[in-house]
Amino acid sequence: MAITPEKKVKQAVARLLKEAGAYYFFPATGGYGRSGVPDIVGCLDGNFFGIECKAGKNTTTALQELELEKVRKAGGIALVVNEDNVEDVQRLVRG
Repeated sequence: MAITPEKKVKQAVARLLKEAGAYYFFPATGGYGRSGVPDIVGCLDGNFFGIECKAGKNTTTALQELELEKVRKAGGIALVVNEDNVEDVQRLVRG
């Protein structure tokens, strides 16, 4: 089974979060889950974050943007990360 480009982004983000000691998880979205929630949610140093992972030229859906905005309005950090801006996660973990 080949690893998709988006899966590679998720793995890179998870590696950075793990190294920083963040609490994080990948929420379930089907069945009882909530559609549009970020791919990775967690907390580091008392700061809640939601990270949507994309690959290539893929962009967020309207529902994903709505959920990310809800995170921001609640005082959390919301990021959209792809291969080109993984350094945004490095800035998040460094404070």
